[in-house]
Formats: sequence, structure tokens, C-alpha cells
Amino acid sequence: PLLASAHESSCIRLWSIQGNLMKELLPFTEHPSGPLTALCTDIFTKILLTGSKKGHIICWNIAPFLEDAQNKKNEIKEELCWRAHATKVVDLFIEEEKNVVVTASIDGSVRLWHATTGYYFGYFGQARKFELSDTSRLILPSDVNNFPAIIKAESKHMEKKKVKYPLMLDRDK
Repeated sequence: PLLASAHESSCIRLWSIQGNLMKELLPFTEHPSGPLTALCTDIFTKILLTGSKKGHIICWNIAPFLEDAQNKKNEIKEELCWRAHATKVVDLFIEEEKNVVVTASIDGSVRLWHATTGYYFGYFGQARKFELSDTSRLILPSDVNNFPAIIKAESKHMEKKKVKYPLMLDRDK
């Protein structure tokens, strides 16, 4: 068992049931995602999704880490990032059978996205039916203008840097 917490600093912390911090994650994205406001996992706990105050969704592959958390080579990889809403994401979940992510925002919209590519399918309340099998159409909602970014495997995650030499007053200098 594992607990995940999302924070205003865009940091995700993974905790053991005993309360020990196991891992801290910061997103590796072109644009800062802002404070995290929602998170969820798939039913098998292989994928972790986060939503942010700025409307971004970030998809993380946590399966290798969960298989053996003690092995430092089993890193958590950020795989995909996309702008889902122009405003804060308040909830999201993944539907594995259809491979769909559902997002909700404070703007009142609920939208559907392809889970592995971030392609937009549409919104609840639209006149046309959802076409979940066609992921080749690159369409976006009217308030979003960036396409999903697939994070390359060789990209390094941003990590918090620890200060080795804190500022100190040296009266001799």
C-alpha cells in the first residue's frame, strides 16, 4: 500500500502506510504546471495522474517504482503532459476499459481525453457522440491551444536541490 499527496509546490510525495516518505516528485514540463489540485491512479496502480490549478494533466508511470521501491534504478517516469482546461482542475479519473481520462474544472466543463496520448475526445453535453476509437484527429477544446507533450525517456526530472552552504555572516571578510 502507498499513499500519494499532491502539494501547492507542484510536488508529489509518496508515503508508506507507516508514514515514511518514500519519494518526492517534481514535474519535468516545458511550462510549470502550478499547484496540484487533484490526483488519481488507475485500478492497477500503474499510472498516476495529477491535475493542476493551471489546468494541466500530468501522467506518471509508477509501476517500476512500486515493484521494488528500494531499487534506485526503478524511477518514476513522467510520460505525458497536456493542458486540459484553461482553469483549475478539480477532479479527474481514468477509465481503463476505454482508455479514457475524464477531467472536471471550475469552469463547469467535464472533458474526455485519450489516456496514453492526451488527445481530446470532447466534452459532456456536446451535440455529437464521442468517437473513442479515433485518436488520429488532432483537435483541441476552444480554450486550450497546446497539444499534448510526450516526455522523452532521457529527460531528467527536476529535483529539489539541497543547500550545502547556507548564507552565513562572516565578520572577518
